[in-house]
Amino acid sequence: MTLQEIINDSKSIVFFGGAGVSTESGIPDFRSTDGLYNQKYEFPPERILSHSYFISHTSDFYRFYRDKMLYTKAEPNKAHKALAKLEAAGKLKAVITQNIDNLHQKAGSKEVYELHGSVYRNFCMECGKSYDIDAVIGSTDVPRCSCGGIIKPDVVLYEENLDENTIEKALNAISNCDTLIIAGTSLTVYPAAGFVRYFKGRHLVLINRDETPYDNHAELVIREKVGEVLGSLII
Repeated sequence: MTLQEIINDSKSIVFFGGAGVSTESGIPDFRSTDGLYNQKYEFPPERILSHSYFISHTSDFYRFYRDKMLYTKAEPNKAHKALAKLEAAGKLKAVITQNIDNLHQKAGSKEVYELHGSVYRNFCMECGKSYDIDAVIGSTDVPRCSCGGIIKPDVVLYEENLDENTIEKALNAISNCDTLIIAGTSLTVYPAAGFVRYFKGRHLVLINRDETPYDNHAELVIREKVGEVLGSLII
């Protein structure tokens, strides 16, 4: 079956996406040859974006974070827009994303489970007060709350656990859908990569530039850009 035929045959679709979904919006991914992890810094990005580094080198963390993790001018691409249309048509039940860029919501998607949080949400580590992204962008060093506490992005850093409630919603969606479309992710980073094992439906579709460990389990594997593939669908 083609992707269009699978979409037409489906009543309950879940989309599970990674960094490759946002690259067509100008946001670099992590693990490709020109991705974040292959650029040169004093420390590896995994260390800079860790909880312990945030606590011990907060100023250095924010210097890197503002420079490499915030893309406020990025706009939804064909993939984000197609998924919002699929949801509006009643076929797509949830978007599960590993991205923190808010582009799915910006495109109009409502049911979005952000496994790694969002750069658009921030909170005071002392009093819990919420702040938008402007509090981070507008500060010159470490952003501070009105109470004096340090403001932390609501993103899952290395050494931190995923939100249990978000995981529960994501696994429930995957367990109950008839079609799971996975796109723009290598499916090598756990625990998120293990979510695929909860799928019991009929159609498993993989859209990714490179091979994944689950290619042999998929009904359809597409090696093209996610936006081009989803943007060509008739919804």
